[in-house]
Amino acid sequence: MAKTRMQLLAAAKATAAKSFLSTRAPGAEFAALGATSAHSQNIVGVGIGRKVRNGKATKTWSIRFYVERKIPKESIRKADLLPSTINGVPTDVVETGRLFAQATPIAQTRMRPVRPGASVGFDGQGFVMAGTFGAVVTDGANRFILSNNHVIANENALPLGSPIFQPGTLDGGRVPTDRIATLAKFVRMKKLPATNTVDAAIAQADSPAVLSPKVLAKVGKLASATTIAAAEDMRVHKHGRTTGYTRGQVVDVAADVNVTYDFGVARFVDQIVIVGDAGMFSDSGDSGSLIVDRATRRATGLLFAGSATHTIANHIDEVLSALAVTLVV
Repeated sequence: MAKTRMQLLAAAKATAAKSFLSTRAPGAEFAALGATSAHSQNIVGVGIGRKVRNGKATKTWSIRFYVERKIPKESIRKADLLPSTINGVPTDVVETGRLFAQATPIAQTRMRPVRPGASVGFDGQGFVMAGTFGAVVTDGANRFILSNNHVIANENALPLGSPIFQPGTLDGGRVPTDRIATLAKFVRMKKLPATNTVDAAIAQADSPAVLSPKVLAKVGKLASATTIAAAEDMRVHKHGRTTGYTRGQVVDVAADVNVTYDFGVARFVDQIVIVGDAGMFSDSGDSGSLIVDRATRRATGLLFAGSATHTIANHIDEVLSALAVTLVV
């Protein structure tokens, strides 16, 4: 049976990721030299998308190499040039900068009931932090805050039952006065060379009345608890703690990326990549934001990482399945 185009693209992406996406975390040996090549830490992700020429997407599908910075071909040794094709599929190079988990700056106020898009965080016990409350979810009996592992579980480090505060302590949240929930479950993240699909966690609300499912600003009420699969060119929006309301467009739904955390570098496979319509779509502190399709007003992703130019999100169905919860609208 002949393979479909998407099967051919997926196979080529897998080949590229295995061959070119480093399994080594950035280290001092690279910092000292400041050296970058096709086989070092410059490649931060591999995905699928239409080839871009002169700033515009063409009709040609390609395997994308997401790089920390583009380097002129004449400055790269011939042996280090990226291939023009992978398994017969054309390649493209997209500059994103280094990808970081997003959880810090700019204040948000205390609110009750708390709405998705607001500042939340854990007790840092010596440092202050804040991320974003993404959505209200339920297991059928209880209501929870949905966010990232690194926002409310401190990168696997917090024990279940740890208090969660709104706003986050970086935004003036007071311990213990501003507690709204307790950590209930998280998907454990693994460092390289292991792979991950989601950066996700939930915290059980201290009382159902403390949460409202209506997302802040122009995102508003979801049309349905039923999700929608992300698709290239999908127009999306979100409300995050740092950049507030922003609009963007999905440019990849199958990217494998290396993301830098405090605990090390973690690889995530088959992720959503988004670019803003006007400037940055997200910044530090927007981690945990729910990504919503503008056309249907249904959830499609959970923001967890990015750079100055590109935002990375988990597929929302993967998140909900891993945590055994559904959205509340």
